[in-house]
Amino acid sequence: MNHGHYRIESREGQWETGNASESTFDGKTAGTRPNLGYKPRYKEGYFPVPPIDSQQDLRTEMCRVMEQVGIQVERQHHEVATAGQAEIDIRYDSLTRTADKLLWFKYVVKNVALRNGKTVTFMPKPLYGDNGSGMHTHQSLWKAGKPLFAGDGPAGLSRTGLHYIGGLLKHARALAAICNPTTNSYKRLVPGFEAPVNLAYSSRNRSAAIRIPTYSPSPKAKRAEFRSPDPSCNPYLAFSAMLMAGLDGIERAIDPGDPLDKDIYGLSPEELKDVPKMPGSLEEALSELKKDHEFLLKGDVFTEDVIEAWIDNKIERELNPVRLRPTPLEFALYFDI
Repeated sequence: MNHGHYRIESREGQWETGNASESTFDGKTAGTRPNLGYKPRYKEGYFPVPPIDSQQDLRTEMCRVMEQVGIQVERQHHEVATAGQAEIDIRYDSLTRTADKLLWFKYVVKNVALRNGKTVTFMPKPLYGDNGSGMHTHQSLWKAGKPLFAGDGPAGLSRTGLHYIGGLLKHARALAAICNPTTNSYKRLVPGFEAPVNLAYSSRNRSAAIRIPTYSPSPKAKRAEFRSPDPSCNPYLAFSAMLMAGLDGIERAIDPGDPLDKDIYGLSPEELKDVPKMPGSLEEALSELKKDHEFLLKGDVFTEDVIEAWIDNKIERELNPVRLRPTPLEFALYFDI
């Protein structure tokens, strides 16, 4: 009641550069050594090699354990933020099996980190002022062994693919309540940190909610990468909700418009004013879900009482408790008024 604080320590943290020593741990013994530097600067951690990337071996061990339990890893590397942000990509599978694998993924990563004297968080935004962590979901539909998203439309998409994207964009603000279900999620969904806040699709923009990967010309590789969700979500609910939004787009032939292939960061406020944005808070997202959830009820995939319980639970157990508590920054701003 009378105090609140947190502290993040990391061998790689840029804020550690002034310390005389740094912590070490080899999985068995802890100690210190002189500070040897090589710490990624803020927002400059993308793809460094050792010694700046101090966690190559740790991520490799995580990948090997995942392979042992049947999760196929496609790549792993350091990510943008300082303090050891990482990315490990796993191969696609069916909707339910991918949700299963995501839970195994978290279990493996946390436990391998722990036995190596490290800790892992999947918080969307643990560091103020540096990039947060999303969960980029690559989606495509297949029928009788054939991909349905490849075509000769914008971004190389078929009408089915375009309408699927139209459904995702149409319902994205409501989906946020399920795919970005924490108050911390909206510390990430702000402009300036590669956050996918703009409800548009593009072949190259990282700040667009949906990117169309161009890694391969193969029709089998044509897919929509929905970049807004984050790893705090329940994958069974989030994947189902995204699929229902896409199917609603196909059923209603929702046109997503033209791709936004300009440099979004270079656009003027006037050019961006007509581009819808993701919600700015969990409260706003829950309000959107309350207004827009009919598409989730088709086929009894979700039910009205599930939606109501989700909204009520989020308000009472997360939104209100966070809203009621003073934060350290409020003391910095208002203690002396």
